[in-house]
Amino acid sequence: MHGALERDKREAFQQTSEHALFSTSVVDIFTQLNQSFEIIRKLDCPDLKVQAHYNRRFAKTITKVLMQYCTILSKEFPSYCQKEKIPCVLMNNIQQMRVLLEKMFECMGAKQLDSEAADILNDLQLKLTTVLDNLSSMFGKSFQARMTVCMHQAAEILYQITGHPNRQTAEADADNMLSPLMDFLDGNLSLFADTCEKTVLKRILKDLWKIVLSSLEKTIILPQSNNGFGAHILTAAKGLSNLKGGGEAKSLTTKQCVIMEAALETIKQYFHAGGNGLKKTYVEKSPELSKLKYILSLYSQSTDALIKTFVTTQHTQVHNEMGIRITPSEKVWPERGSGAEMSIGEAQIQIDMVPPGKDKVHKVNIRVIAVNDMKWQTSGMFRPFVEVNMIGPLLTAQKRKFTTKSKNNSWTAKYNEVFQFILGKESPDCYELQVTVKDYCFGRADRVVGVAVVQLRDVADRKSCVCWCPLGRTIQKDETGATVMRILSQRTADEVAKDFVKLKDETRPVEEGR
Repeated sequence: MHGALERDKREAFQQTSEHALFSTSVVDIFTQLNQSFEIIRKLDCPDLKVQAHYNRRFAKTITKVLMQYCTILSKEFPSYCQKEKIPCVLMNNIQQMRVLLEKMFECMGAKQLDSEAADILNDLQLKLTTVLDNLSSMFGKSFQARMTVCMHQAAEILYQITGHPNRQTAEADADNMLSPLMDFLDGNLSLFADTCEKTVLKRILKDLWKIVLSSLEKTIILPQSNNGFGAHILTAAKGLSNLKGGGEAKSLTTKQCVIMEAALETIKQYFHAGGNGLKKTYVEKSPELSKLKYILSLYSQSTDALIKTFVTTQHTQVHNEMGIRITPSEKVWPERGSGAEMSIGEAQIQIDMVPPGKDKVHKVNIRVIAVNDMKWQTSGMFRPFVEVNMIGPLLTAQKRKFTTKSKNNSWTAKYNEVFQFILGKESPDCYELQVTVKDYCFGRADRVVGVAVVQLRDVADRKSCVCWCPLGRTIQKDETGATVMRILSQRTADEVAKDFVKLKDETRPVEEGR
């Protein structure tokens, strides 16, 4: 095996013939394996147990040889990724091994083969499939940097398209926008189609499909900040600041969203290639495509609608060992997450739901009773206060935040302060109360001690209740919540969006507390 591989390297992994897309090392290895098996076969051993023993030992030998070959190729594969045909030939080699292994399995008896030997060879076939998947993924990732350059160029073209949405011209605009990407793909995929076994080509296409859609998301649709949702997110995705002309990423207009929808359809048809590429069902049911379509559908929604989506989809925003207790006799336990943590304190609040009058407007009275057993270390004075925010749609004209007075050096503090929130005309199920305990700091930003969230849908059927809310370090978000945050973070001229993102991003300092 080592000798065959070294000869193959010296010859730069040349294809064995015009019609064979693999190189000589695979042929040499299986020629030797077949000769070895021929010795076992010619023994014509009458004792089936002895014959089964030979086959088991030989199956282990095959596994050792082929897996060692794969280990060497996998280690050296990255160094070949920029050499056009060689990566394709190496992946073809693994695929040809799978084909020749199947033939050897048949020669050894297939269904009549000793069960243990059969299991060894079947397991080897699965391992070879995994190796091929890994090499294809590695090859696809080698295009990421060049793909990103194409996406920057596409973004530059897209951001220059302005005006009102026009679906009749969207396809042409999408083609224009995608031209840098398509030029890059055309040059490579034509080479792959000529050089790769069909099975290998399908794997490469699947990996490139995922990389293209992921790059579209991260570079154009929802550019990501390297610092997550931290302070930089409010400047909204400056990840494209290196665009030609120094432009920076910005929130897509409605017209640009329509163009992106058309672009996704174009990319889908391109990878399907009229039946010569990926299967239609694969691309249409692709989770990556569904995700981008969902993001674009959210993109065109108003800030109020997005906040409503966040509130109604996020069910476990704070991970704690203990759930929120509502009244002494009843408990509501939110789902526990893997991020469950020791309690860092507890906020006690009373919620009174005021029945709507003729104006059908809901009002909620919040009494901040106390905070208990806070875990907080500071070298200076500890001055805790409680900030309560009502979150939901149609609150633009209403007061959305109240704060209590601060208490000096009180790790258990009583407040007994009452505030009233006037909700929009949506159902109370669309609103939530976020309670944040902070340490007041003169001359600099107040520090977060802990946060808690009470969703009004959990208390709407009670006229009045008292909640004991364990505090968490920060707000947890699922994929939908994170997507809403990223969209709103790009709306830098929208004060409601900015306030919402800032509120949901506040985090207890890592070095504080116990």
